[in-house]
Amino acid sequence: MIERYTRPDMGAIWSDHNKYSIWLEIEILACEAQAELGVIPKDAVREIREKASFDVQRILEIEETTKHDVIAFTTNVAEYVGPSSRFIHLGMTSSDVLDTCLAVQLKQAGELLLADLQQFRDVLARRAVEFKNTVCIGRSHGIHAEPTTFGLKLALWHQECERSIVRLERAIETISVGMISGAVGTFEHLSPAVEEYVCDRLGLKPAPVSTQVIQRDRHAEYLTTLGLIGAFLEKIGTEIRHLQRTEVREAEEYFSPGQKGSSAMPHKRNPILSERICGLARLLRTNALAAVENNALWHERDISHSSVERVICPDSTITLDYMLHLATGLIDRLLVYPEAMQRNLELTHGLPFSQSVMLALIGKDVTREDAYRMVQRNAMQTWETKTPLRQTIAEDAEITALLSVSELDAIFDGRRMLSNVDTIFRRCGL
Repeated sequence: MIERYTRPDMGAIWSDHNKYSIWLEIEILACEAQAELGVIPKDAVREIREKASFDVQRILEIEETTKHDVIAFTTNVAEYVGPSSRFIHLGMTSSDVLDTCLAVQLKQAGELLLADLQQFRDVLARRAVEFKNTVCIGRSHGIHAEPTTFGLKLALWHQECERSIVRLERAIETISVGMISGAVGTFEHLSPAVEEYVCDRLGLKPAPVSTQVIQRDRHAEYLTTLGLIGAFLEKIGTEIRHLQRTEVREAEEYFSPGQKGSSAMPHKRNPILSERICGLARLLRTNALAAVENNALWHERDISHSSVERVICPDSTITLDYMLHLATGLIDRLLVYPEAMQRNLELTHGLPFSQSVMLALIGKDVTREDAYRMVQRNAMQTWETKTPLRQTIAEDAEITALLSVSELDAIFDGRRMLSNVDTIFRRCGL
């Protein structure tokens, strides 16, 4: 289902054809480096570069016998090259090809995800500015707290998107490491110059030290970063799901003409995209855990990580690509209802001004404990009777002895509560 909606370029990164194309380039580059060192004839390298090719189905056919993918690959390439193929894979081990290829694929995938994130950031910025001064109630523990603006919600997400971009850039740098160092990483049968040559032309850095594999903390950092981005998108999805609840309905996913919400109830308009994002975030976190567990291998390597990575690397990058596509469209077309926000602001009859009254009393030399007690008894009366807090306060002789009518009018002026929104937006670069 995911692949059906994923851009072809992300899916293509994990195709057999792309994988074998990278393998072939690694092998040819290694031959070129060996020729520069005088280890193999330059004529042979020219022939290898000219003739080398592969056939995916033929490789799979050979692998049925060899039970080894790299041997099946080199065998198939040799069918195209002929006698000069004896110089291919000289002094190398399978993981030199596999791990260097995986680094290239993860870098390719990461760069696509970066573009996704940058596009999402731009949509968040645009809509944050659009709703900068759209007042709504802020909630803590799900309970009305004090006013905020819908633009500030979006600005908050914009900033986390910026941090996600930085994290992913760092993860791409961490994973963009190759190795061509032989059976246990000692370069016994080839020169470190081969590794440097191959990595340079693939846009990678050589691993300063390796065993038979590149160490899996790098992959764990990459997959954990994808998990964190998924958690960020889940945060947005969870908020929208709450805001779309019938009792709240301050925002809603776009409902297209002809869309159906329920097979049983024609009235339903459900937050299906947000729910889908929240569900897929669980996969990313699970895959990140598997990547962390891949870090501990026996001695210079075992193969327990390999089968896991064949699943989690393509699945996580494809899944996150899809999630970012969903989230970008979701925010871009999100329906926002300021009138519902105003209605909900008024549900608690002025209770969001309770802290302002308390602070004003403290300003009159009342202790914080006494000020809290004075305001809370009026707030509880408002909760129970729905009498506006402004009215209960005005009828409290202990408070009115300290605060004048004009002072109370100023306290209950909602415009004062959001006077620093511009400052926050400037801090966010919006």
